[in-house]
Amino acid sequence: MASSKVSRRRFVAGTATLSTAMVAAPFVRGAYAAGKLSVGLWDHWVPGANKASEEIIKAWADKEKVDVTIDYITSQGNKILLTSAAEAQAKSGHDILAISTWLPSRYADLLVPMNDVMDQLIKQNGAVNSTVEYLGKIDGKWIAVPATIGSQIKGPCSRIDYLKQFAGIDIQAMYPAGAPPKADDWTFDTFMKAAEACHKGGHSFGIGCGTTSDSVDSAGAFFHGFGAHLVDAKGNITVKSDNVRKALDFYKRLMSFLPPDVPAWDDASNNKWLVSGKGAMIMNPPSAWSVAKRDAPQVAEQLWTHGFPKGPAGRYAPFLPYFWGTWKFSKNQSAAKSLLLALSQPAAVEQLVAASGGYDLPSFSKLTTFKIWAEEAPPKGTLYHYPNPYDAQVLSIAAAPAPHKIGEQIYTQAIMTQMVVRHAKGEAMEKTLDWATREIEGFSRN
Repeated sequence: MASSKVSRRRFVAGTATLSTAMVAAPFVRGAYAAGKLSVGLWDHWVPGANKASEEIIKAWADKEKVDVTIDYITSQGNKILLTSAAEAQAKSGHDILAISTWLPSRYADLLVPMNDVMDQLIKQNGAVNSTVEYLGKIDGKWIAVPATIGSQIKGPCSRIDYLKQFAGIDIQAMYPAGAPPKADDWTFDTFMKAAEACHKGGHSFGIGCGTTSDSVDSAGAFFHGFGAHLVDAKGNITVKSDNVRKALDFYKRLMSFLPPDVPAWDDASNNKWLVSGKGAMIMNPPSAWSVAKRDAPQVAEQLWTHGFPKGPAGRYAPFLPYFWGTWKFSKNQSAAKSLLLALSQPAAVEQLVAASGGYDLPSFSKLTTFKIWAEEAPPKGTLYHYPNPYDAQVLSIAAAPAPHKIGEQIYTQAIMTQMVVRHAKGEAMEKTLDWATREIEGFSRN
């Protein structure tokens, strides 16, 4: 790399102008044999993590003689979402752009099919999980490549000491580092008893019930554990089912053991609850543990990331994948696909995972046993079960298996957590179900 600098760039998208703060890392060279490529990646919150992707892309660009510019786009203020919307409207922008969860389906008509890329990667790296396929494969066509950067499981992160002291649970024995889970008894009933015991001990579980992603993701996994779907794969509204009623009753009881303000929690609230030393458990990727390691090491030493409890319909955990997509209006689609293959090679993926401190998760089954997850500390092995190395739980997303247009609205409008709070606050079950049905009927008509 001839130079690396921090700059501000401005995108003008038709009549809409979008200003975003980005880190630009231009690869300047004299040869342009394979043209130019512009890449927009999520601006990682882990210090130094961006450098790993920069190094991988530079090595590829040097080899292929491509002039590449990387923009690291923050997700704060929905900047990365606004960027994708502006580029889609203008039919101009990055050749490769990071897009989150539901956006591949939203922009399916504008994205280059990636079957040729995904066929190679699946053959090499193993199958992807069902949530990635649900979100990234539309009508038999892969329309985006699952990105390592930013993808995460939001599973339980528990206090080792509090679970032992108040609930009599040895979570390290249940999820031992370096070995398969021994979690047959880690069920919804066990979880509820532990939540009650820790609450009585003054250290409640911090499970948000607000309208932001963390709360919705937790609700989605619990609903899936009951086999409770609000809409089926064909678009039929299935709100008024016995399984949905069971999920709401479960949550009503659970909320009596949670902090009283959880309906107002945002995505930072559960992190703060855990790092403060008050919380016995939250549902989160390793970001809260990482902050505790820096700001409250005595808390970090007691944290263990592990699997979700098992419900009557199975053991599910929330998985939020990022994707990399290439617009059909890209002028260098062949180079874009070549770079996406390079970013998804096992050595490159391991480099990205290590740079994120184990936070980022590849979606391919053969890439879940990198040494960083076994070695991260304190305590050593705390992240070993984070990537689901034994396929011990189904990785899911709230609102699945609904058609994407409806599922995205159920997710972003937090219908599940709104149902939970309404019923927990005393609204009659059937009234809550009627409200949710009306809301979803509106999504179906739009």
